[in-house]
Amino acid sequence: MPEFTRAADARLDAVVVGSGHNALVSACYLARSGWSVEVLERDTVVGGAVSTVERFPGHKVDRGSSAHIMIRHTGIIEELDLAAHGLRYIDCDPWAFAPAPAGSDRPGIVFHRSLDRTCRSIEESCGAADADAYRRFVRTWGPRTERVMRAFAAPPTGGHLLRSFWGLDTSGGGSEISREFLTSGDALLDEYFDSEPLKAALAWFGAQSGPPMSEPGTAPMVGFAALMHTLPPGRAVGGSGALTAALAARLASDGGTVTLGDGVTELRKDSDGWTVVTESGRRIRARRVVAGCHVLTTLDLLERGGYDRATLDRWRRRIRVGPGIGMVLRLGTDALPSYPSAPSDATDATATSGLQLLVSDRAQLRTAHGAALAGELPPEPAVLAMSFSGIDPTIAPAGEHQVTLWSQWHPYALSGGRNWADLGESEADRIVASVDALAPGFADSVRHRHIQTPADIEREMGLIGGNVMHVEMSLDQMFMWRPIPELSAHRVPDAENLYLTGASTHPGGGVSGSSGRSAARVALSDARGGRLRQALRKPFR
Repeated sequence: MPEFTRAADARLDAVVVGSGHNALVSACYLARSGWSVEVLERDTVVGGAVSTVERFPGHKVDRGSSAHIMIRHTGIIEELDLAAHGLRYIDCDPWAFAPAPAGSDRPGIVFHRSLDRTCRSIEESCGAADADAYRRFVRTWGPRTERVMRAFAAPPTGGHLLRSFWGLDTSGGGSEISREFLTSGDALLDEYFDSEPLKAALAWFGAQSGPPMSEPGTAPMVGFAALMHTLPPGRAVGGSGALTAALAARLASDGGTVTLGDGVTELRKDSDGWTVVTESGRRIRARRVVAGCHVLTTLDLLERGGYDRATLDRWRRRIRVGPGIGMVLRLGTDALPSYPSAPSDATDATATSGLQLLVSDRAQLRTAHGAALAGELPPEPAVLAMSFSGIDPTIAPAGEHQVTLWSQWHPYALSGGRNWADLGESEADRIVASVDALAPGFADSVRHRHIQTPADIEREMGLIGGNVMHVEMSLDQMFMWRPIPELSAHRVPDAENLYLTGASTHPGGGVSGSSGRSAARVALSDARGGRLRQALRKPFR
């Protein structure tokens, strides 16, 4: 039964700001519970960074994310029955390939879903000792990463975190396991492995969360590789946006609506709910609001609605967006990348079915990150390639392919007064050349090119500073500290019935949907408990 009647002049039960995947997940759970829900999106494309558009004739090109990893481990897809609304995944298996350095005669490393096949590949490339070490790594960090995913599934209260990790093997002692979780990804890799190309590949996989693997607390980001042997990354058929299209369809089936091209300009608290003002001048009355946009954007909307400016300024100063993470090339090609170090019995499509980790020395990652901190371009671009047209031919015309190149780290603010409008093309040339060095002939295969610099990412999708994770994924901005302690429980102090979701909140960036589900559950719990129960709840400090 719905909590509120749906008379024509009644307030909506909830307005959801933004149509990113977390916002849509929240909307779906609320609508499924009988609430009247409207999603408001300034863009003309649903899905935010999880969306797909036609950049080149006949090509379905992702605007943001491409490979979906975490959401497949959450149960959200099944709980919302998204398969019934058109969502279908293809397993990326192999889920990663790390080619050998140019000029090397050793084979590249193929990461299969099968642990045995992966260890055989590591042995051929790096030796038996590292293959045995990788098996130990997966056996140790597989269960640990499952617990991390459990911790991601609900707001980061002390009790939930304790329950998430309770019962985890601590045969080495509590101090030792806590040290291993809090150490750097580089230290973890040095503890297990000898081969630098293997360590570089796993460090590059871990660094997709944003921070360099030299930072404390990044070991679990490397540890996520172990989970790929349980369920590998998935490619949504038809493009990344197939996920948000399925969420929008699910929402519509439960009576919810999505309004595009009419962004929210103001959130104002009134005596019995909220007034949401849009660019077109609509004034929508809602009992509750779920803000799924960037947290700094949400603070701006609250300021326009009369929230205390001094408090907002204090929060803004403490939320660290960072220098920017990287830039993206979306390419239409007439062939898949062909790596000489791929197994001789592998087809190009097999070698490129997942993430292509094009870094063989961690020094390249370290210098790229250091340069970004100084506002400089990386001395040598660190590139991740994805070419899913090999396993999903629906995204490109017959005889053509699609390749995405993600290069990390590229700063949002360049030193010396330079700007991305002048540097985007030349930096794109360098990124393509770095792939061509490992897959000769790749540059000649490029027929179409769309460049997304950090400035472009901010302008098109509202990702402030070009940070696709919203705010830095460093240890001090994770769990009960994301984005800051006061805002970590999906609520805003002195803003009753306003809920936060999205990459700005726990568990952070990446395609997981967990933040959206948690925010919806908090809102539903508050509604059941009433004002007294909500007043007694306090964010975890």
